[in-house]
Amino acid sequence: MPKLLLTACAAAALLTACSPRPVEKAPAPGPIQPPAISAPAGGAPDSFAPIVKRVSPAVVSIDTLSVAQAENPFGDLLPPGVGGPVPVRRGAGSGFLISPDGYVVTNNHVVEGATEVVVSLADGRQLPAKVVGRDPPTDLAVVKVSATGLPYVAFARGALPEVGDWVVAVGNPFGLGGTATAGIVSARGREIGDTYVGYLQIDAPINSGNSGGPSFDLQGRVVGVNSAIFSPSGGSVGIGFAIPSDIAERVTQQLIQNGEVVRGYVGVGVGDLTPALALRLGARGQRGAVVGEVDPGGPAAGRLRVGDIVTTVNGTAVTGAGGVLRAVGDAPPGTDVTLQILRDGRPQTLTIRTTQRPRGA
Repeated sequence: MPKLLLTACAAAALLTACSPRPVEKAPAPGPIQPPAISAPAGGAPDSFAPIVKRVSPAVVSIDTLSVAQAENPFGDLLPPGVGGPVPVRRGAGSGFLISPDGYVVTNNHVVEGATEVVVSLADGRQLPAKVVGRDPPTDLAVVKVSATGLPYVAFARGALPEVGDWVVAVGNPFGLGGTATAGIVSARGREIGDTYVGYLQIDAPINSGNSGGPSFDLQGRVVGVNSAIFSPSGGSVGIGFAIPSDIAERVTQQLIQNGEVVRGYVGVGVGDLTPALALRLGARGQRGAVVGEVDPGGPAAGRLRVGDIVTTVNGTAVTGAGGVLRAVGDAPPGTDVTLQILRDGRPQTLTIRTTQRPRGA
C-alpha cells in the first residue's frame, strides 16, 4: 500500500509563461452577494450554479516564476556566470479578490520565493502582482494587482460551518482555470503538525493548483482557504484541508496593514499529550500539551519546566500543542497569559508576560 502523504496543492512545471496584455477595463460590481440557496430536506441543493456564477469572477489563477536552486558539482572552481543557464521553476495556484482595488488572498507556498507573480482574472486579463505580505505559520499570503472596480468576495463572519454543511470550492486545478467542486465539511479543528491553524477538513475535491482558492458556503461567503490535501497519489481522495475564515481574515488584514503578522511568544516548545505520555507523567486521561523545551532567554524561563502539562490558556482548555500555539500567538506582545498546568501531578497557575515572537521561532 502506498504511503499516505500530506501534499501542498500548488501546481508546478509545464505551465505556459504569462505576460501582461492590455484589455479594456470594464466596471465590475462591488462585494459579491449571491442569492442564498437552500437544500431540500434530506438532499442536496438542486444546483450550485447560482452561487458559482456569482462568485467565480472574484476567483483568480496565479502563475509564478522562481529561480530554482541547482547543484554545482564543481563548487567554486567555475568563474561567475559560467555553468549554463539558471534553472527557472514555474508554479501555479489559486486566489481570490477581497477588495475592489486588487488585494488577493492566496497561500504562502504559492508565492514563496517567486521572482514574478502574474494574476489571471476571470475576464481574461493577466496582471503583474506584487507580494504584500506572507505568513508561513498559517500558509497565507496577500498579493496586489493594480486595478480598480474589481469584483470581490467577503469572509464569513461569526459561526464557522458545522460538520455536514455544504461547501463549494473554486480554483485552478492542474492549471485548468476556473473549476468548481462541491462537498461537505467533514471535520473541524484538524491539527496537522505544529501549526497556528485548526483546519477545516472538506471532501470537495481539491487538487494540485487549488492552493489558495476559496471554499464558499451556500450564501457565497468564504469559509475557508484551501491549502493542502492528504493523498497517497498526489490527487484528490476526498480529504482536503482549508484555513478557516476567521483565521484567514485576521491574518490577511495584518498582512495588508503591516506586511507581517505579530504574535505573542513565551519561549516554550510544546507537543501533544498522548495517552502513553500522560500515563508516564502520572496524568492518566488528561488532555493538553506537554512542555518539551524552554528557551533559556524567553519569558517562560524559570517559570515553566520540561514535562509540565499545559491544560488551559487564559481559561480556555487546550487539547494539544496547536491550541497552546494559537492561544499564546493571539495574545499581543506585552500582555499577560494565564496558564493552568500540571507539574508532578499537582495543578498550578502561572501568569507569564508575552514578548513578540521572533522570526523563525
